[in-house]
Amino acid sequence: MRRFSQRNSLVTLSEINITPLLDLAFVLLIIFVITRPLLEQHLDLQLPKNMGRADTRKIDTRDVRRVEITPRGDYWLQGRHLTLAQVESELDRTHRQDPRLIVDVAADRRVPWDYVIALLNVCSRHGIMQVCPRTAPADHP
Repeated sequence: MRRFSQRNSLVTLSEINITPLLDLAFVLLIIFVITRPLLEQHLDLQLPKNMGRADTRKIDTRDVRRVEITPRGDYWLQGRHLTLAQVESELDRTHRQDPRLIVDVAADRRVPWDYVIALLNVCSRHGIMQVCPRTAPADHP
């Protein structure tokens, strides 16, 4: 009897199957799309209600820097906890690089006005004229 070796029946693969790689890429894309909005909102702030109309202007998000103020007077710039002096230097540096800078102020409604006014003074002192207060959507249309 003659034995046949399996070496003769082996076929070399000349193509790589990328289907599992594409599946993995799509799963990662979906995960990042879902988790990104969750990562942007670092603090649990109770924003004041917006009683007016919503602004419908188109804004380039690369020009916006979000400053959040907690009820204890802590400042957060783009998700980083900073002092007011550090926020001032960061905003000044950014405004020099991008004159279209928009400061998005999200202050908790329980924040004493002193903290908000201090931030507005910083913006005014450095010529940052586009300051946008963040509010919660109105309950009525």
